[in-house]
Amino acid sequence: MDYSYTIWIPLLPLITFVLIGLLGGKVKPIVSGITGVLSLTVSACLSIFTAYRYFLVDGAVDGVFQKIIASNHTWLRFTDTLYIDMGVLLDPISVMMLVVITFISLMVHVYSLGYMKGETGFSRFYSVLSLFSFSMLGLVLASNIFQMYMFWELVGVSSYLLIGYYYTKPSAVAASKKAFIVTRFADLGFLVGILILSFQTGTFDFSIITSAEGLATLGNVTSSFIGLSAITWATLLIFIGGAGKSAMFPLHVWLPDAMEGPTPVSALIHAATMVVAGVYLVARLFPVFSLVVPGSLTVVAWVGGFSSLFAAIIACTQIDIKRVLAYSTMSQIGYMMLALGVSGYLIEDSLGFTASMFHLFTHAFFKALLFLGAGAIIHAVHSNVMTEMGGLRKSLPITHITFLVACLAIAGIPPFSGFFSKDEILVAAFEANKILFAIEWLVAGLTAFYMFRLYFSVFWGKNRNYEHEPHEAPLSMTLPLIILAAGAFGAGFIPFSHFVTSTGETFTSHIHWNIAIPSIAVALIGIFVAAWLYKSENDRASSLAASLGILYKSAYNKFYIDEIYLFMTRQVIFKYISEPIAWFDRHIVDGTVNLVGSFVNFVSERIKGFQSGQVQQYAFYFMAGVITLTIVFVYFYSN
Repeated sequence: MDYSYTIWIPLLPLITFVLIGLLGGKVKPIVSGITGVLSLTVSACLSIFTAYRYFLVDGAVDGVFQKIIASNHTWLRFTDTLYIDMGVLLDPISVMMLVVITFISLMVHVYSLGYMKGETGFSRFYSVLSLFSFSMLGLVLASNIFQMYMFWELVGVSSYLLIGYYYTKPSAVAASKKAFIVTRFADLGFLVGILILSFQTGTFDFSIITSAEGLATLGNVTSSFIGLSAITWATLLIFIGGAGKSAMFPLHVWLPDAMEGPTPVSALIHAATMVVAGVYLVARLFPVFSLVVPGSLTVVAWVGGFSSLFAAIIACTQIDIKRVLAYSTMSQIGYMMLALGVSGYLIEDSLGFTASMFHLFTHAFFKALLFLGAGAIIHAVHSNVMTEMGGLRKSLPITHITFLVACLAIAGIPPFSGFFSKDEILVAAFEANKILFAIEWLVAGLTAFYMFRLYFSVFWGKNRNYEHEPHEAPLSMTLPLIILAAGAFGAGFIPFSHFVTSTGETFTSHIHWNIAIPSIAVALIGIFVAAWLYKSENDRASSLAASLGILYKSAYNKFYIDEIYLFMTRQVIFKYISEPIAWFDRHIVDGTVNLVGSFVNFVSERIKGFQSGQVQQYAFYFMAGVITLTIVFVYFYSN
C-alpha cells in the first residue's frame, strides 16, 4: 500500500502560498485566484482518491482500519526513543478530515473569485488562504503530537492574517489580535500537556502513544499532583488547547469578533479548519483520554454541553447574520465535544466518538453553505444586519433554496444530513447521562428556532427599501452553494460507522426512533415559533423580548463575558499584578542597574586624575607604591 503521494496534498497549497506570495504583485489578481483554485482542486482530488483507496480498497485488515505511516522523516532526535518526526499518518479520522478540508477549502477558493473580486490585496488573500489550508492539512496528517503542535500554531498565525485582512480597519485589527492572544493562552496549556505526556511515555509519536503498549505504560503511571494523576493533568491541559481553538466556554470570546474577516474566511474557519481542530485533537488522543474515566472525558462532555446551550441562547438574540452563525458554530462544536465526552474507547460503547466525527463531517457542508450563503446575502444588500433585510427569496432564488437546505440540515429535519449525525449524538448522550441529553434536546429546539429566525427575517417578511436592487450572486459564488447544498442533503446517508470508529473496528448504527421523534418534534416547534414571530411583519418578537427583560438583554450582550474579561484584565491583573511588577521593574531592577552605573561614574570621577599624563606624577605614585610595599613586607617579615 503505497500512499507516499499523499505528501503532495498539503505541499501543493504550501507551494501555492509561496508562489502567490512572491509573484502575486507581478501578475493579474485573477491569475492568483485561479492558481489557488487549481492547486486545491488537485489536493481535493488526491484526498478523495485516498479516501476511496483507504476506506473501500485496502485500508482495512480483517475488518479493522489500520494506521498507515505514508511518509516519515526524523527532524530532531533527543534520545533513541524521544525524537520529532515530520510525517504523514493515515487513519480513519485523518483521511476523513483530508476530504473535509480540501473540499470545503476548494469551495471557498472558487466562491472567493466572485466575492473578493476588486478587493485590494486579492493576491494576498489567496496566498494566505492557501497557507491556512496547508496548516490545517499538516495538522490532521501529523504523525506525532509535536508536529501537530507546530501546525496548530501555524493555523493560529494564518487565522490572525485572515481575520485581520482589512488591516486598515481598527475593529479587524483588534479582532485578529484578540483571536491570537486568547488562543495563545489556551495553547500554553496544550504545550504543557504535551510535555507531561511525552515525559510519561518517552515519545511524541501518536502510533506509539495510542498503541496497546503505550496505553499500558500510561495506565501504570502513579505520579500525581494535588490529587490528580499525571495523565489526567496531561489530558486536561491538552483539552484546554482544544477548547481555545474550538471556542468552548470560557475561551470562546474571540469567535464572534473573528467575523471581521471576509465572509469566505469565516466559512473556512468555522466549517473545516480552525474551529474543528480542537475536536480533532481530542479525537486523535481519544484512547489516552479514555484512560481517565471518570475524569477528563467528563470535563469534555460538560464543557461541550454547557457551551452548546450557552451559545444557542445567545444566537437567539443576535441581529448580525454572521454572529448568529458564529454562535451556531460554537453550539455545534459543543455537540461534538459532548459526544466525545460521553463515548468509550471499546467498540461496544464508542457510538459517541463516531457520532462526533459524523457531525463534524455533516456540519462542514451545511455550515460552509450557511456562511457562503450569508456572504451572497451581504453581497446583495451590503449589510450584515438582519433587521435591515427582508423579502429576498424572489431576488435571490438560488441563495434562498440553498440556504433553506442548510437551515433544515442544521435543525435536524430528516432526510437532511444533520438529522442523522445529531440523532447519533443524542442517542449516545441518552445512554450516558440523562441531564446532558436533556440539555442537547433543548439545544436542538433552540437551534431550529434561531436558524429559522434568521431565515424568515432575511427571505420573508417585509421588502426593504434597499439602496441598490438586490440580485443573485455570479456563478462563481452560486455554484459552490449548489454543490454544498447537495452535500448538506446527502451526506447523512453515508454509513459512517462502517468507516470511522474509535478503534478502527466498524459497526452498524441505526436510527433510534424513540430519540429521533422527540428531537424532530422539538425542532419543528422551534421552526413554527420562528415562523410565528418573524415570517411576517409584526411586533410579536419585540414584545416577547421586552417581556423577557434582563434575560433577553443579558443574552443580547453575550452575558457580559467580554466585560468580565476586561474588568479582570484592567482592574485586577493590570492594577494588582502588572502595576506592582512594573513598579518593581522600574525602581528595583532598573534602580539597581542605575545605582551600579552611578557608582561606577562616581569612582571614575574620583580616580580619573590618576590618568594625568604627567611623568613626575606617575613616578611619584610608583615610588609611593614601592615604599608602601617595602614597609608592609619588612613589617610582616620581621614578625
